[in-house]
Amino acid sequence: MFELIAPFFHDLYDKTGLNFNIFYDRYEYDRFLSGAVISLKLMFGAILLSLVIGILGAWAQGVGSRVLRGAINAYIQAFRNTPPMIQLLFFYFGLGAFTPQVDMGGYTEPLVSAFAWAMIALGIFGGAYNVEIFRSGLEAVPRPTLEASESLCLSKWQTYRHVTLPLAFRICLPSLTSNLISLAKTTSLAYVISVPEMTYVLNQVWSDTINVPEMMLILFVFYVAVVALLGAGLHFLERKLALPGFGR
Repeated sequence: MFELIAPFFHDLYDKTGLNFNIFYDRYEYDRFLSGAVISLKLMFGAILLSLVIGILGAWAQGVGSRVLRGAINAYIQAFRNTPPMIQLLFFYFGLGAFTPQVDMGGYTEPLVSAFAWAMIALGIFGGAYNVEIFRSGLEAVPRPTLEASESLCLSKWQTYRHVTLPLAFRICLPSLTSNLISLAKTTSLAYVISVPEMTYVLNQVWSDTINVPEMMLILFVFYVAVVALLGAGLHFLERKLALPGFGR
């Protein structure tokens, strides 16, 4: 791929001065690909963690324990009412200061990497919204459906896993789609704790070669393309899982 596009972009630079060096300089090209892969991994990890937290948190809100419900509500308020960038800094510099260091043979590295802290922080941030989204979906499941599952002698967890959650997921999928897309875009903030994702890498490129407009264009197009594909996939899933009378 690099060999195919490099001559074109090198010739473009010579003729117009437009410096897309990530497409004709092998070192910058490799950095660009690495940043793209890390951005995609971060999006996937944060989204997956936020979904797990949302599902478990919504279930915990429905149990009888007042203490557990209070803890979930406190978590929601704390992480919905603080900026995600502050949460990233808190996890990395605050909690990170108390995590052990690993001896790498002459030097030490944190047990939890910057990438892991970013995924944890962003997953918890998105999960706070997902808990409420899933809760709204659970509350929209008709009572006769729950009574039918009780008549089959299903336990509360079996009812939740096999009946309530699948229906709630279909009902709240439009709201969930919006939140997951927003979370995917928020992962760009990971550059503040030096995660070498796309924003961080392209910032290094334009700092070295002073080609800010070109790299900003690449950064803009990258997120437009990735988020558009994610949105298209989620909207396709929404149409496939739609049930008459549930969320329609």
